[in-house]
Amino acid sequence: MSIAPLERSAGRSPDQSTDQSTGRSAREDQAFRALDVVMDPELDEPVTDLGFVRSVDVAQTDAGVRVSVHLRLPTSFCSPNFAYLMASDAKDALTSLPWVDTVVVELDDHHDSDLINAGLAADAGYRGTFRHEAERDLDELRATFRRKAHTAAMERCLTDWLRADRDRAEADAGRVRLRDLPASDHTDSLLRRREALGLSLGADDLVLVDAEGRSYAEGEVPMALRRARSTRISVDGNAHFCRGLLRTRYEGSGADQTQRSDGAEPGDHHHLIPLTVKETHR
Repeated sequence: MSIAPLERSAGRSPDQSTDQSTGRSAREDQAFRALDVVMDPELDEPVTDLGFVRSVDVAQTDAGVRVSVHLRLPTSFCSPNFAYLMASDAKDALTSLPWVDTVVVELDDHHDSDLINAGLAADAGYRGTFRHEAERDLDELRATFRRKAHTAAMERCLTDWLRADRDRAEADAGRVRLRDLPASDHTDSLLRRREALGLSLGADDLVLVDAEGRSYAEGEVPMALRRARSTRISVDGNAHFCRGLLRTRYEGSGADQTQRSDGAEPGDHHHLIPLTVKETHR
């Protein structure tokens, strides 16, 4: 199946204006931006930043305004659970737009595409789509990834705090409060993750807490921080890996990816170490 980026159908939306930089009409761009809230649950990044949105089409039909979106993933064997979560969240985000009458979201080139697309079209829900294969409840899956995202965001903030002053030790991280964090993207991300878990956002609240908001004893802080760092490294590493796989699988898809706020990927660096031949004299 081949779909050109931002492919458009013959039935045009009421808004004919097109943004030359994106190739999208105003409403197509609005639909695309609505997908900013859809996160890859494992990578904790928006599908729009990852390049997972293959095409967006807004068309006027006899039944009203229809939005059609095609999603793509780095491999054909990405977790069906994750794939369904993203596709389902995409449909919900687009359905919330007040001017939309019909939403069609389809996942391309995945080994469970037919199953997932049929379930989405029928609004069958997670268990209705996967039936006996649905080992876990959808809300349980979401909660698992929210906890993981919070842990990674917490570690980023505390690492920034430690690096800001060489005299600070890991054990000191257990006493850092939200008011001690600087205004930054990392802080904003942590606050969003805390809110998603139902944790307090008070200025005096400790930063280093578990998913239930419980703090750590002083002797437990270094190990808790190291475990959090391991989680963050896993999330960041998977994000770099999946971005590279997508670019390999879909030529030109790199143009649809937004550079990560934490810096370029290893594959983006092209400064090679100069090699010289060293003579050996015997």
